[in-house]
Amino acid sequence: MTKATTLAQLDQLDQELSRLFRQLERYDNAPLNQQPTDGGWTVLQVLHHLILAEEASVGYIQKKLSFNPVLEKAGFRAAWRLFVVDFYFRMPLKFKAPKGVDREALPEHADFESTKAQWESQRRALRKYLSHLPDAQFDRELYKHPFAGKMSLRQMLQFFGMHIKRHQSQINRVLKEVG
Repeated sequence: MTKATTLAQLDQLDQELSRLFRQLERYDNAPLNQQPTDGGWTVLQVLHHLILAEEASVGYIQKKLSFNPVLEKAGFRAAWRLFVVDFYFRMPLKFKAPKGVDREALPEHADFESTKAQWESQRRALRKYLSHLPDAQFDRELYKHPFAGKMSLRQMLQFFGMHIKRHQSQINRVLKEVG
């Protein structure tokens, strides 16, 4: 796993994010802030959850690298951990969000354009950060998923994609109800 393949993965994520934004640009803030009848998150709360999850992931990496740790090379175990996350995400079950990215951390009301700008800014900062990391970091278990454990940076980005896909169905369900 190289820096180039990881940044290519980020390019794909950014394309997926652009598709999500194009889908949501058709709505004004009212339906995007309307809570579904099941009491779940609004569309903009889902977006903020995803933003916070990515932000926390990058924060973990930055903190981890600040003390120059010895990092294991990502191999079968890291691939297995990502597989487990993917497996659980494909299950039609609800999962409790970790503290810091749960309902308590989400805004009651938000603006789509500022939420979009926040996420885009965060992604630009992630790209800049990854671009400046030494190549040797990209095949190491540097990221730690809150439930599954240690993975590589590329696997972190794969998780980001899975996470968005998981919540895309929730977004579609809420939009169908409130839109």
